[in-house]
Amino acid sequence: MSKYQVNEKGYYGKFGGAYIPEMLYPNVEELRQEYLKIMNDPDFQAEFDQLMRDYVGRPSPLYLAERLSERYGANVYLKREDLNHTGAHKINNTIGQILLAQRLGKKRIIAETGAGQHGVATATVCALKGLECVVYMGAIDIKRQAPNVARMKMMGATVVAAESGSKTLKDATNEALRDWINNPVDTHYIIGSVVGPHPYPDMVARFQSIISSEAKQQLLDKKGKLPDYVMACVGGGSNAIGMFYHFLEDESVQLIAAEAAGKGIRSGHSAATSVLGKEGVLHGSRTILMQTPDGQVIEPYSISAGLDYPGIGPQHAFLHENKRVKYVSITDDEAMQAGLLLTRLEGIIPAIESAHALAQLEKMKFEKDDDIILCLSGRGDKDLDNYMNYFSF
Repeated sequence: MSKYQVNEKGYYGKFGGAYIPEMLYPNVEELRQEYLKIMNDPDFQAEFDQLMRDYVGRPSPLYLAERLSERYGANVYLKREDLNHTGAHKINNTIGQILLAQRLGKKRIIAETGAGQHGVATATVCALKGLECVVYMGAIDIKRQAPNVARMKMMGATVVAAESGSKTLKDATNEALRDWINNPVDTHYIIGSVVGPHPYPDMVARFQSIISSEAKQQLLDKKGKLPDYVMACVGGGSNAIGMFYHFLEDESVQLIAAEAAGKGIRSGHSAATSVLGKEGVLHGSRTILMQTPDGQVIEPYSISAGLDYPGIGPQHAFLHENKRVKYVSITDDEAMQAGLLLTRLEGIIPAIESAHALAQLEKMKFEKDDDIILCLSGRGDKDLDNYMNYFSF
C-alpha cells in the first residue's frame, strides 16, 4: 500500500479520522463499510466510465499551450478540466457519489458549495438521476457567484443561504452537516472536496484521480516520459489531489500546490493555510487549519470563492508535513494577472481558482526541455463579473 494513501483506520499519518457527533456515526459508518465494495463493483465501474465518457466528455484534453510555453521557456501543458460538462473538475466526484448514494438507497442529496461549481455539479447529477437536491451556500458567495446560483435553481435544486459567520464556504459546510444530522436515514451528503470525516477524503480523491490517470498516460503517449512538474490550486484541495494522485509515487515529479494568499499572507485577509495553519479538527477530520491561539477558526479570505477555506484536506496536510508536495501562496493580484495573461495568450479564460496555479509559473525558472502539467480546474465564465470589476473592463 502507498505510504501517501489513507490507512485502514482512516488516517494519513496523524491527519484524518472521523471526528463526528454521535448522531452522524451511523451515516459515516455505513459509508465507510460500503464505499470501496460499491466502487470496486464491475457494474458501478461500467456506469461510472460510461457517464464520464458520454455525459462529462472525458478524457479531457492535455493541451500544449504554445504561447504560454514560449513565455516560460518550457513545455506548459494544461489539463483541461474546464472543458468538462458543467465547466470544472467537480463533476467527476458528484457522478461517483450519486451512483454510490443510489446504491445505498438514498433519495435526497445535500451539498455545500463555495464558488458554486460543486453545487452546479451536484444539481446536475440530481437532475440526471431524479433525486431531490438541497445546496447550502454562503450568503456572500450567493451574491458573487450569481450565474451558478441560477444554474442550480434551473436544475431544480433548492439553494439555502448560510447567514452565519463569514457567510462563505465554511459556514455552508456547517449548515450542510446540521441538515445531515437531522435527516440521517434518507439523505446522502455529497462533500465536494477532500475534506470531512473518513471516508470522504479518500473517496473524493479516488473519484478525482481520473485527472492524473488520464494526464499521466496522455503525456507518456506524447513524450514517452513523466512530467517534471505537476501543478494545481488548493482550497480544500480536490482538483489538486486528483492531479497529484497517480504521481505521488513518482518521486522525480515535483508537485506544487498554490494556495490563496488573498491580500497578503500576513495581511489578515488570506487563506494561506499551509503557512498560517496549525493542527486541529475541522469539519470532521484532523488537519491543518487557520486558528486563533484558543482554537477558534480564523475567517479565511480570497478573491476566489473556491479557495477561501480555512483548512486543507488531511491528505494535503500529510503531503505538506512530509514535503512530498510544495505548497506556495499566491495573492489576489498575482492570480488576476495570471488569469488575464492566459486569456490574452491562449484565448482561454480560467477560473480564478486555477489562475492561482498559473501565477506560480511566474515565480519559477525552467529548463527548456521541462514538461509541466498544470490542472486548469475550471473555466472562468462564473468569474466574469470579478474579472470585469478588477480590470475595469
